[in-house]
Amino acid sequence: MRKGLVQVYTGDGKGKTTAAIGEALRARGRGYRVLLVQFLKGKKGSGEISLLEELGIKVICKGKELGLSLNRIVKDERRTIREEWDNFLDEINEEVLAEGYDLLILDEINVACHYGLIDENKLLRFIKEKPDGLEMVLTGRYASPRLIKTAHLVSEIKKIKHPYNEGIKARKGIEF
Repeated sequence: MRKGLVQVYTGDGKGKTTAAIGEALRARGRGYRVLLVQFLKGKKGSGEISLLEELGIKVICKGKELGLSLNRIVKDERRTIREEWDNFLDEINEEVLAEGYDLLILDEINVACHYGLIDENKLLRFIKEKPDGLEMVLTGRYASPRLIKTAHLVSEIKKIKHPYNEGIKARKGIEF
């Protein structure tokens, strides 16, 4: 890959992670090395993870237990999680450098930043200091204006209508 860009998929609509996984498949199909890091999700909950791993895409999940209780995290817990996740971001950076990944997807990182679980300044430094050939995709609602300004490509996925609003719960094989 020549020049790695930064892409952001944000908004309240369904499909941000799906779009990022499409990028992962396309890149892997061309022989690129791909790392997918999912924040606030777990490996067992998503049907696509085992297939991605079979294709040689490394998947790391962080913080599944926090996913549905973000508003209930108290200040001290938030501080502890933030320290841990900021260190985790350092670990990701080390792995990217050591393994020579071509594409890094940080799924739901916008949400993690929005809730103060990752220091946005640290994330922006991480982006600024990334290897020149590394393509990055950041997903999740609440992409900040600073992140949007930093990115080369920003797609807002807007909800027009969603079955959840009619009481239809997430369906296995479709939403997860």
